Amino acid sequence: MGEPSSDTPPSVSPPEDRLDSWKEIAAYLNRDVTTVQRWEKREGMPVHRHLHDRLGSVFVSRTELDRWARSRNLRAAAENLNDTPSPDLPAQPPHTVISTPRLRWKLVVALAAAGFAAAIGAGLWFQRTEYFWQNPIADARFQTLTDSEGVEQAAAVSRDGQFVAFLSDRDGQTDVWVTQVGSGQFHNLTHGSAQELVNPSVRTLGFSPDGSLVTFWVRKQGGPSGGDISIWGVPMLGGQPSPYLEGVAEFDWSHDGSRLTYHTPGPGDPLFVSNGGRRSEGKPIFTAPAGLHSHFPLWAPDMAFIYFVQGSLPDKLDIWRITPAGGTPEQITSQKTRVSHPVLLDRRTLMYLASDPDGSGPWLYSMDVERRVPHRLTSGLDCYTSLAASADGRRLVATLASPKTTLWRLRITDLPAKISAARISLTTSTGFSPRLGPDYLLYVSATGGSESIWKLANGTGTELWSGQGAQVIGGPAISPDARSIAFSVRQGGQTLLYVMHADGTNARIVTDLLDLEGAPAWAPDGQSISTAATDHGIPHLYRVPVEGGTPALFVQEYAVDPAWAPDGRLVVYSGPDIGTTFSVKAVTADAAAHPLPTLTLTRGARRLAFLAGGRALVFLRGEIQHKNLWLMDLETGAERQLTNLTPDFDVRDFDISPDGREVVLERVQEHSEVVLLDLPQP
Repeated sequence: MGEPSSDTPPSVSPPEDRLDSWKEIAAYLNRDVTTVQRWEKREGMPVHRHLHDRLGSVFVSRTELDRWARSRNLRAAAENLNDTPSPDLPAQPPHTVISTPRLRWKLVVALAAAGFAAAIGAGLWFQRTEYFWQNPIADARFQTLTDSEGVEQAAAVSRDGQFVAFLSDRDGQTDVWVTQVGSGQFHNLTHGSAQELVNPSVRTLGFSPDGSLVTFWVRKQGGPSGGDISIWGVPMLGGQPSPYLEGVAEFDWSHDGSRLTYHTPGPGDPLFVSNGGRRSEGKPIFTAPAGLHSHFPLWAPDMAFIYFVQGSLPDKLDIWRITPAGGTPEQITSQKTRVSHPVLLDRRTLMYLASDPDGSGPWLYSMDVERRVPHRLTSGLDCYTSLAASADGRRLVATLASPKTTLWRLRITDLPAKISAARISLTTSTGFSPRLGPDYLLYVSATGGSESIWKLANGTGTELWSGQGAQVIGGPAISPDARSIAFSVRQGGQTLLYVMHADGTNARIVTDLLDLEGAPAWAPDGQSISTAATDHGIPHLYRVPVEGGTPALFVQEYAVDPAWAPDGRLVVYSGPDIGTTFSVKAVTADAAAHPLPTLTLTRGARRLAFLAGGRALVFLRGEIQHKNLWLMDLETGAERQLTNLTPDFDVRDFDISPDGREVVLERVQEHSEVVLLDLPQP
């Protein structure tokens, strides 16, 4: 009842008045397809279907659609106005004649007041729903700038929009490349001279204000501290790279090139403002709270604000802004996901990348910074990994990636060689977060917007647990007796800690009281689970009783991704990122600090695993996007490299057998390309 669609076409309309698909209807209304299909069912949107055609073949008349939209808006405004009852009107005297001038004037005034109130109500409704918001890339012209078989990332565009720089491995190693738009020619500017260029958490490439230099983020190979991070520059026409801003992690020039904002890689990423190209000698205008990061500084076109991304890496971030003089930052977005690469097309139109709460994406987003309603601009399976804009905001450059995760198995030998790992055949399309049981492999798989936990035993895959819209946080944990599995889930706006039997039965929630972060770990006695949870933006370790009870604070300092020694004498965990590195620390079962040999690792993977006996710790060491497995003897501090993987083998997670002879690796592979978006002139 009330369904507007039918197999009878509306009155004949000219072809230019027709919208012939759900996609065209959604684009015309600046909404997604799901929304407009819901409007058809619930709000009577006039959609028609072709006779004897498939169900999805639809069309509408623009004229009918506009008429429906106007009636819908007026109805919504009237409903807002009618939320409060009107007062009773006084009774009219029996002898009064309605046509008298005085009453006619009162009627006119009353009608005018009602119309004015309706206009105010409609205006407030329009403002609240952003009815007049326009998709800034609705009429943009998309074109692919690159088409190689490798990975291209971190694209930047010159101020005049004529040149694009990006990172690419098309010559084998990752280098800085540049091209003039429309030329079809690509030039390698670094030729392997910079050893570590990749850092997806910052804007790594840029241009000098006059366009003569391409600037790039670099970290000295093997450098453990933030002091080894700097910005270098290389002539766009080719030449020798040289330091540009030493000790700086990111920067942005004001639109007139007179002022510089930058942050250093110290704790809290201190943000500075200076005049000209020199570093400031004064105090920072802002430093993020302990354990948080502040990246992607961006001048507003009118220089009234500096925008930046602040939060906990990698996926609890938002965009903020602050005046160049400092003060209290003002939060602009409230998404608390993987937010990055903000750009301003004009004083009010902000674009940026952000993932969804389920971890999918990142996608292109936009908002009016005064109204602050986020709008997702893209959908599909591809995700965006960088975004930049020309000075006038009319040309955008982005990197579009198609990531793929697979699982691989290999044997560890005493002498690491460039071993050939064997890919594990899965019945699911994706596999990540592997964990080895005594006679099975546990892993997580994603389908659409949901994730599930699977077991692979004797070549047969079995789904153990799944949840609609669920995201498994960090990966599952197998109990010491291998009879139970613990895992953390983000679902329906909550984070939940589950325990289930190893066959997937008896899944139950252990706690829903914590804002969970990272992977859980079983205590060796199997009576509790240690997990990180965020409190006021900082993660701490908690102990959660398996059989119920209130979680208890275990480690008060910044701590994530715990791993217990099998004998229960200590638990190791990761500390906060400082620059691009973090330290590994340890406490005893009584939460007393336990000394460890110094161990500083590079951002990109925090997984730690003990071998049997608890005397050796296995971890990932290397660059942000290329690491190998290493082993440390915790008694002597001696280290040994276990694998020597090829440069294109990007490991994000792993598990190792208790005897240290077999390892399963999660490998991430990406095909990505640079795309241009040319916006029409206003």
